[in-house]
Amino acid sequence: MTHLNGRRLEIDALRALQAVRHHGGVTRAAEALGLSQSAVSHKIRRLETSLGCDLLNRKPGVAVFTTAGEDLLDYAARILGLHDEALLSLSRTPLSGRITLGMTEDTACSDLARILGRFRRLHPDVTVRSKVRMSLVQQAMLDAGELDAAIVQVFAHELRASDVVLFRERLNWVKAPDLVLPAEGPIPFVSFDEQCFYRRWASGVSQGPEDMLETVFECASAAGVVAAVTAGMGMGLLNDRHLRPEMEVIRGRLPDPPDLAYVIRRARKTRNPALDTLVAEIEREIGRYGGLMLAG
Repeated sequence: MTHLNGRRLEIDALRALQAVRHHGGVTRAAEALGLSQSAVSHKIRRLETSLGCDLLNRKPGVAVFTTAGEDLLDYAARILGLHDEALLSLSRTPLSGRITLGMTEDTACSDLARILGRFRRLHPDVTVRSKVRMSLVQQAMLDAGELDAAIVQVFAHELRASDVVLFRERLNWVKAPDLVLPAEGPIPFVSFDEQCFYRRWASGVSQGPEDMLETVFECASAAGVVAAVTAGMGMGLLNDRHLRPEMEVIRGRLPDPPDLAYVIRRARKTRNPALDTLVAEIEREIGRYGGLMLAG
């Protein structure tokens, strides 16, 4: 084992590497982490020097990660998971109780599942019941006291002072490159269902005599909307994390969509130490990577 002396996998460097995977490049990872691009690059280069191999391809037009980088990412996820769970385990306080947590499909099909699973292992006396609903439905459930808290998307200009902002994203008009939009309306529109606030906003900006939207496909699932857009069925509204290389972002044809924020919104100001701890863990974990990674 002497050949391993002096070689280390630094936790901060592994986090930077994961952020590059999550955000698709060093520049966007640095922005999300609140670091300079040079700081993120330095962490990764130091890791490469320690390991004696390249982890990132630095030539345009090729995959971001080398084969060694892809291999290390698999280990990094496990190393970071055990590292963070160990730290939390040593500093935890006994908790008990029940939490009813709402989330959208967008957050349920993400790294949030790992965070909730770890919380369950660390706090076995806390029961967390999760309900996956559209953001507008969750807001109604919060108002009715059916949820203790919810992780929802909102337009950035509609944030409340009490919201815990997890991260922000853009909303984009997108279509398949080979879909030719009509010079005059109606434009075929691929839409989430009527409970989607994207759709309500789109309906509000397309009520004039020109550029009317005609809904040709309706689905509550993000996966269904992504599939319909890439198949060329119509133009859709998708946030950054659902963009695909085979999609084209459209600007200028319709008003630019408002920016989005992912927030934790609580139902009421009641004392719930278990919920306080869960919210803090979610906020801390997402802050480390600047967002939630979609499940593979």
